[in-house]
Amino acid sequence: MRLLTTTLAALLSLAASVHAETLVGVAAPLSGPSTILGKQIEAGTGLAAEAQGVALKTIDDACTADGGAAAARQFVDAKVNIVVGFLCTEAIEAALPVLKDANIPVITLGVRTESLTDRRAKTGWPVYRLGPRGDDERNAAATILTRLWQNELFAIVDDGTIYGREIAETFRAAAEQAALKPVFVDTFRPQLDNQIGLIGRLKKAGATKVFAGGDGDDIAIMGRDAAQLNAGIAFAGGETLRAPPGDVPYAAGTLMIALPEWAEAADPKVVQSFADRNIVTDGYTLPAYAAVEIAKAATADAESSGKPLAEVLTGHDFATAIGTIRFDEKGDLSQNPFRAFRFDGTHFVPLEEK
Repeated sequence: MRLLTTTLAALLSLAASVHAETLVGVAAPLSGPSTILGKQIEAGTGLAAEAQGVALKTIDDACTADGGAAAARQFVDAKVNIVVGFLCTEAIEAALPVLKDANIPVITLGVRTESLTDRRAKTGWPVYRLGPRGDDERNAAATILTRLWQNELFAIVDDGTIYGREIAETFRAAAEQAALKPVFVDTFRPQLDNQIGLIGRLKKAGATKVFAGGDGDDIAIMGRDAAQLNAGIAFAGGETLRAPPGDVPYAAGTLMIALPEWAEAADPKVVQSFADRNIVTDGYTLPAYAAVEIAKAATADAESSGKPLAEVLTGHDFATAIGTIRFDEKGDLSQNPFRAFRFDGTHFVPLEEK
């Protein structure tokens, strides 16, 4: 009888331990203007929890500082081991001091604010970013296009906005470092019905490739006008090209530096599991699924190795539905997630570099 009691107690203890290991907090904006994004996180984490056999504690952070702090306190009270989610800087920055004191790491899905991880040495915040930094897009554009256009006559133009200037200047500086010089640099007026004047100047300068820091509608108009003038110019832009253009379609051959469409890049079996539930895999749905996969794997590794969870999360590969994920010492993705895509006349497809 004593043996049976002892065995039962051990099993209950083991069950409690496993439950504690697999309790994942989910912070999402489930009220307010960002509710649709919060529902994507809720759907992704919910299906992942079912597949992975973990328990969730989901809380509305409302994308506000007060909501983030309140959510953090509830996560601490619930004794979660790790939190995933958070799309807004205000919410996560209010939550992290509370979670840090409780030794609860956080995997954010959507906060791009660079200082969140850049200040890690000062703040000690245990935050990991399953998504891009604010500077990833412009750094990827600079790296990719400098390589692709090293033997091309290229130009750089921007629309004068902070976004347009920063991404264009980052590319120009990278090109200069690579001993490459654009044949033309200028600022264009956005939202015009045509860009004939700009195309004429680009053609006169001899440019055959042009990076435009601006929105998709302007780049579509440039492509149309270049074709009408037989300028022989191909354009490239950033992730603003993900937005469907207005009345003017993108020109075939237009390059885009952007994040992958996760539904196209993810594990087909996982995508199908969402389809079987009539869940659309938009936005943060698949990254949220991957975050729970990482949380489960890291928690198990920490338990088996005896290492702190934050240590396990750093510098290790995690197999997920959206590919292998690895966080660097600051908590950022070890590889820039932005990629090059080419418009084939119908949609953007991954660029196969020679």
